[in-house]
Amino acid sequence: MTDLSLAGETPACATDGVWLACVECGGTLAPFADVVYRCPECSGLLEARYADYPGFEAFSGRGVWRYADALPVDAGVSVQEGDTPLYEAPDVAAAAGVADVRVKHEGMNPTGSFKDRGMTVGVRVAERLGVDRLACASTGNTSAALAAYGGRADTPVLVLLPAGKVAAGKIAQAALHGARICEVDGNFDDCLDVVAELAARGEAYLLNSLNPFRLEGQKTIAFEILEQSRTATGEWPDRIVLPVGNAGNTAALYKAFRELVAAGAMTDDEMPALTGVQAAGAAPMVEAVEAGRGRTERWTDVETRATAIRIGNPVNAPKALPGVYETGGTAVAVSDDRITDAQRMLAGDGIGVEPASAASVAGLLALRERGEISADERVVCLTTGHLLKDPAAAAAAGGDTTPVPADADGVLDAL
Repeated sequence: MTDLSLAGETPACATDGVWLACVECGGTLAPFADVVYRCPECSGLLEARYADYPGFEAFSGRGVWRYADALPVDAGVSVQEGDTPLYEAPDVAAAAGVADVRVKHEGMNPTGSFKDRGMTVGVRVAERLGVDRLACASTGNTSAALAAYGGRADTPVLVLLPAGKVAAGKIAQAALHGARICEVDGNFDDCLDVVAELAARGEAYLLNSLNPFRLEGQKTIAFEILEQSRTATGEWPDRIVLPVGNAGNTAALYKAFRELVAAGAMTDDEMPALTGVQAAGAAPMVEAVEAGRGRTERWTDVETRATAIRIGNPVNAPKALPGVYETGGTAVAVSDDRITDAQRMLAGDGIGVEPASAASVAGLLALRERGEISADERVVCLTTGHLLKDPAAAAAAGGDTTPVPADADGVLDAL
């Protein structure tokens, strides 16, 4: 049974007040002695734990490393990630009809997605461990971020992508930043199986969200949302709606909330309700929530134009599902057409996102229609990737161009 409690004494294996704990059996491990991704005793997921959990008064500076006191290392391999905007979105607010709607746009990170937050921490830990190759399976954004941060650290990067299933903009990023890219005859989950085996053989250091240190960087999204929301509205949000692929962000945000509770900076009933959104063609997490299960069942056949969340086996579900349940959240599946409609709506507010990002807004609107989100709620929608990550999808969602002659009268006639 998953145990996410942060209570207990600091074990002897801790280094500088940091250790790894298995969320299944409770076993503890030294954080930087060996390369490890799962519990060696029961194969459960690992989570970074700390002797002390800081409150907001301990944070200073900007970006991800404002929260260094809540991270496993003091500084990262950094490209000035984090400090992304929390936008007002008038069109979304009008359509949703809730007390307040804000959009946390993680597409404004250096490589255009939230994945940079995890890589600044994960690649720094990789340096400390002394590994000589970094690797990931990816639907695109992870590969772009890892390639950029691996390049910054002068460490070779191997990327496995599902052939023909990744937006061209993301492949171009990984290629330009110098990654070795292999296109696998299979889906993302097949890629993750292969790269996990390579990591187990010691051929590379895995930086998918199975890696607990990567999620430590991603939890800073929650800290920023809380601080920015209070500055903008005077209150924390009642609910955070976010896209779900591998469920790493859901797990990471819930961990941030738990740490703030441990620090005395938040109470359990102040945690925003974590609400996951998946595309209807790739919705194992929604299936689990609707059945009240603590585990997902693998979907072997997944399909959606929201390529960043085309995942059938969310590895972080054992950490993420408790976050949904314990915060009073839920999960919902939306069609590709509703995702595209939401992408257009965000664009009307001047906020450009890739399709997977727009799933959060599509989910908010769907849950409002079903009466599962009330009119008095303050909501933050997390958008995870920039519009230009998938220019083909953006072009398909936008309007057609109009051919005109090279004179003003011709343009006016067309108008």
